[in-house]
Amino acid sequence: MRAPVLTVLALLPSLACPAAEKLNVQQNETPIHAPANPQAISKIPADYHFIEPGTLTVATSATHSPPLSLLASDNVTRIGSDPDIARLLADSLGLKLKLVPASWEDWPLGISAGRYDVAMFNIAVTEERKKKFDFATYRADNHAFAVKRESHISRINSPPDIAGKRIIVSSGTNQERILMSWDQQNRAKGLPAVTPIYLTDDASATLTLLSGRADAMFGPHSMAAWKVASRGQTKLVGNGPFRAWVAVTTKKGNGLAPALQAALDGTITGGQYQQVLARWGEQDEAIAHSTINPPGIVY
Repeated sequence: MRAPVLTVLALLPSLACPAAEKLNVQQNETPIHAPANPQAISKIPADYHFIEPGTLTVATSATHSPPLSLLASDNVTRIGSDPDIARLLADSLGLKLKLVPASWEDWPLGISAGRYDVAMFNIAVTEERKKKFDFATYRADNHAFAVKRESHISRINSPPDIAGKRIIVSSGTNQERILMSWDQQNRAKGLPAVTPIYLTDDASATLTLLSGRADAMFGPHSMAAWKVASRGQTKLVGNGPFRAWVAVTTKKGNGLAPALQAALDGTITGGQYQQVLARWGEQDEAIAHSTINPPGIVY
């Protein structure tokens, strides 16, 4: 596997997220807005037709996945770092925002079929995905292994560390690809096979881990760190082999990526981007500027 080279504002994330302890989810329900960005608006192709005129339609996660996406106290409004960044994009482009909760499995077809202008699901750029989609980066993500706080497991950082373990992972993700690649390496060496446990619901995954029916969870670092800081029932014991670009995703060749990039860069310059990441404890994933279709993960 080859890891893309990233330009980020911070060092590699630590195995804890103390900032999350000070975060108040209810306070985070107050929207952060950005001014209209004429430069970004001018980059919207004249022949591009938004799904709904005057509106940026964004597919985002329907699951409870803090700090990326979750429901507000009204149990209707979707909040989180991805919805917050989506709002900054819409504001910058002079558009209204329409968030459409969807499943991870749905966003690729939804983008290709023209049901969404963009998707924001903590989507990492891969060379395979670049064949069908265009990307404008907005975070640099890592993947983390989490275990029950009382677990005897203290380290998962390499293929031998997963041998014989039961690990929760989401299907169709980069984490699954990493896990199964490591398992293949282990089998070739005669080591015990990993047992992947496929769960997409965060509550079920957490319950499965805490009940002892799984040894570890493997998912986005920001989600794992949030749980450690806010609940104290789990601990982080390692990271995946590389960091990856997380990007706003749109249909290949529709010409929207330069406008998205300019909008993101404007919010970085204006400070609204940093406000969003700070209130969701994702400062370690900040980027200096957005990039269109950077080198992606290769398996």
